Amino acid sequence: MSFQQGLSGLNGAAKSLDVIGNNVANASTVGFKQSQTQFADMYANSMNRSGNSPVGIGVTVANVAQAFTQGNITSTSNPLDIAINGDGFFQLAGSLQDKSPLYGRNGQFQLDKNGYIINPSMNGAFLMGYAAGVSGGDPVPLQINTSALPATATTSISTKVNLDSRLTVPTVTPFDPANASTYNNSTGVTVYDSLGNPYSVQTYYVKNNPVVGPPPTTTWNVYATVNGTLLTTAPGSTTPQSIGSMTFNSSGILTSTSTMTLNLNNSNNAASLPFAVGGGTLSSMTVDYAGSTQTGSAFINLAQSQNGMAPGTLSSFSIDKDGTIVGSYSNQQTKNLGSVVLVNFANPNGLQPLGNNLYQATAAAGTPLLGKPTTGTFGTLQARAVEDSNVDLTAELVNMIVAQRVYQANSQTIKVQDTVLQTLVSLR
Repeated sequence: MSFQQGLSGLNGAAKSLDVIGNNVANASTVGFKQSQTQFADMYANSMNRSGNSPVGIGVTVANVAQAFTQGNITSTSNPLDIAINGDGFFQLAGSLQDKSPLYGRNGQFQLDKNGYIINPSMNGAFLMGYAAGVSGGDPVPLQINTSALPATATTSISTKVNLDSRLTVPTVTPFDPANASTYNNSTGVTVYDSLGNPYSVQTYYVKNNPVVGPPPTTTWNVYATVNGTLLTTAPGSTTPQSIGSMTFNSSGILTSTSTMTLNLNNSNNAASLPFAVGGGTLSSMTVDYAGSTQTGSAFINLAQSQNGMAPGTLSSFSIDKDGTIVGSYSNQQTKNLGSVVLVNFANPNGLQPLGNNLYQATAAAGTPLLGKPTTGTFGTLQARAVEDSNVDLTAELVNMIVAQRVYQANSQTIKVQDTVLQTLVSLR
C-alpha cells in the first residue's frame, strides 16, 4: 500500500512549505538567515536482516539547515547600526544580571537610558565587548561613557619654523611687540590653563648679526607675549626678556639646544601673571624648536602643537572596522570608548535558534572562538549599515511552486491508491 509513502510525502511537502513561508516572511528581517529543508528516504528493514524491501516507505525531514551566507549591506543614518561583512556573530547578553552568551548578526543597535548599547529587535539584548583600555578577558556589556573630558593645562609647546636667512638684522632696538620694525617674524599659538581657559602666546624672532667664524653661525633671539603681556627680565620691569635663542650653522641646521622656557613669573604687569582667570592657573611651560631650519627661502611655520586642551563634551561617536568605538568631543579631541568583539564557530549550523534573531551555542556548533574584527577569519564591521536578510525572494517563490506541485503529486498518489482499493473491494 502506498498510503504511507504518500502521507510522508504530504508531511514533507508541508514542512518544506512552512520553511519557505518562514523565509518569505523574513525577507526584510535584518540579519535573518534563510533555511532549507533537507529530506532523506526511508526503508523498512526485515527481521533478522534476511533482506530489505527494495521499495522505500516514504520520505522524512532529515534537517532544517540555515544558510549562513553573507547578506547585502545597506547604509543607514544610525551611527550605532553595525553590519558584519564576513564571518562572525555579535555576542550579546539577555540582561545585565544574566550574561549567558547569546549570538546574532542583527546589528540594529541603540543606546538605552543608562548608555548601554542594546538591540531592541533582540528583546533588548546587550551588546558585549571590551571597555576602553581593555583588550582581553571576558567581554562585558558595552556602555558609552558620556562624561565630559576635563581641561588640561598646557605645559609644553612644540614649534618648527624655517627662518629666512636673507632677512637683515632689525635696525630698531630694543624689541617691542607693538613695533614690527624691531623683529623679523612671529608665530602664535593658543594655550590653556588648568580650567581650560584659552590664552594667546605670541613668539617673535629677532635676527642677530652673523658670526663669520670659523665656523660661520647665525643666531636668532626669541621673545614672547602672553595675552599681549610682554615677558620681561623681572616683575615690574619694561626690559623685554628673551626666552632663548636659536643658532644655525652654515648648512641651516639648528646647532643650539632646541628647548626654551616660557617663564610666566616675569612681566611688565606682574599682577596679571600667572594669568589666573576664574580660579584657573597657567604655569610656566617649555617651548621646543626641534627640527627648525634657516634657509634662503621665505619664513614659514612648518608645524605647531601644544599639550593642553579645553574641556570637551561628547558630540558624536563612530565605530571603526576593527570594532573600536571612537568618541569625538567638542574640543576636537577623540577618545576610545570601548570595542566590539566577534565570535565564530566551527559549525554555525549547530547553533540553536531562539527567535528574535538570536542563537545559542551547542556542542554541535563547537567551542566559541572570540576575536577582534579584521583579525584571522573574522569579518570587518561597517558602521551606519545593516546586513539584510539573505533570502532570495525570487528563488523562494519558485521553490514554493515546486513544493506545491510535490504536495499535489503526493495527494494524487493517495487518490490513486484509494481508487485501487475501491476496485478491489468492488470485486464480486
